[in-house]
Amino acid sequence: MKDYDVAVVGSGPVGSTLARYMADEGYKVVILEKKRNVGVPLQCAGLLGKRIKKINILPQEFIMNEVYGAYLHSPSEIVLKVSKKHPEAYVIDRVAYDKYLSDRAVDSGAQLLLKHRVDNVDIHNGDVLVRNGEKISAQVVVGADGYNSRVSKLFNPASENYEAVQFLMSVKDEVDTDYVHLNAESKITPGFSWIIPISESLLRVGLFSTLSYKEASTHLEAYIKKNPQLKNSAFIKKYHGCIPIYNPKKQIVKNRTLLLGDAASQVKPTTGGGLTLGFLCAKLASEVMIKALEEENMEILQEYQVLYGKKFGRELKTQRMVHKTFKSLSDADLDFMFSKLKEEGAEEIISEYGDMDTQSPLVMEMLRRGIIFSILPQMLSRRISSLWK
Repeated sequence: MKDYDVAVVGSGPVGSTLARYMADEGYKVVILEKKRNVGVPLQCAGLLGKRIKKINILPQEFIMNEVYGAYLHSPSEIVLKVSKKHPEAYVIDRVAYDKYLSDRAVDSGAQLLLKHRVDNVDIHNGDVLVRNGEKISAQVVVGADGYNSRVSKLFNPASENYEAVQFLMSVKDEVDTDYVHLNAESKITPGFSWIIPISESLLRVGLFSTLSYKEASTHLEAYIKKNPQLKNSAFIKKYHGCIPIYNPKKQIVKNRTLLLGDAASQVKPTTGGGLTLGFLCAKLASEVMIKALEEENMEILQEYQVLYGKKFGRELKTQRMVHKTFKSLSDADLDFMFSKLKEEGAEEIISEYGDMDTQSPLVMEMLRRGIIFSILPQMLSRRISSLWK
């Protein structure tokens, strides 16, 4: 007889959410976490789209600021302003929120075991070997152990990742807390840099890119020094993390084992954000797991991979094409594109159709209006157009 119905490797927000869903249904669940404390260190910009409240619980106490729009900057400071009438995103306390979701899973009946680093998983029979010598068995094992997932490596090549660097900064001059600033430049595309206001005097300033950690840090420091918004700022703390690059070929189910969140590369190709998609996948995975456990048929777990593709494949494919397009542009190309977007009235279109989590409606509208190819430099139009056919 198995020790548990479900063993979740990793107590991040997505893994904890899945554990709560399963425990709420009466299943015996254990969460195995290698760290001493849940949620630390911070490895996220902490900006979540407004849909988050419809997808998962988010108490107001964890929302530090509400954002209504963004200023989008080209390399030579051609700026597009995108604005909404209502909050478009929330700046949250990620460390506290992660702990909260973990606590809710425990409240629902899941067992949380800290300082339990998983060394190996037998994906065929559900045995989990912990470094302290414990052996835990489960009907289903969920790999929710992040971008460098040990569980994923049992049946996938190692994931490719972006480097992300972020500073917590204080500023003397009051900042507009209603808007974030996003900056595009060819050296870091398809990544970008950001300024996210926490309050009138606190900012998160960071970037993600394919640069090495050292190069990314140097680039961010140079960006801060030359940015007039940050001239009277001071460093408080530095954070570092990695973001998995979305891989449409990744296998997320194998025998009794499935992957979730960053371990499954379930991130938006355009922004690297993963919480909203991860929470949606946690719900999907829980529904498939319940069916498999009720029918005592682990082959049903394969439905998770199929349903994941059907539900999110089109949106992720569209975002991946946007990602590839930006990756091919030089600084001059980006400036040209921003200039043409202003001429075409794209600020109003983006304000109306833009959404942090689902970019396909905006892309389809810009295609419908013929804007996509009018904003691309002529020499790149033919090559890039092949991505969109």
